[in-house]
Amino acid sequence: MIAIEAKLEVQPAKREEFLAATKTLVAGSRAEAGNISYDLFQSTEDENVFMMIEKWEDQAAIEAHNTSAHFGQFVAFAQTALAKPLDVQSFQA
Repeated sequence: MIAIEAKLEVQPAKREEFLAATKTLVAGSRAEAGNISYDLFQSTEDENVFMMIEKWEDQAAIEAHNTSAHFGQFVAFAQTALAKPLDVQSFQA
């Protein structure tokens, strides 16, 4: 299993649009083959900071996810909505 943590800091003016976009991303990602879980968490200290925690069966599932339409649409949107560069880390279980 591979776990991915992605920290996203959103521009305050884009927060509501970001939340709507993540609903589509999460729903589509959870339906993918090889997905174990895909969840968005909001910081308890800053309402504009989020952590996406994903768990995948293997690297092939991640690669398929990274080429999916819903992921590509979210990445394009995120480039306009994030206040800081995306911080992503992967972990092998």
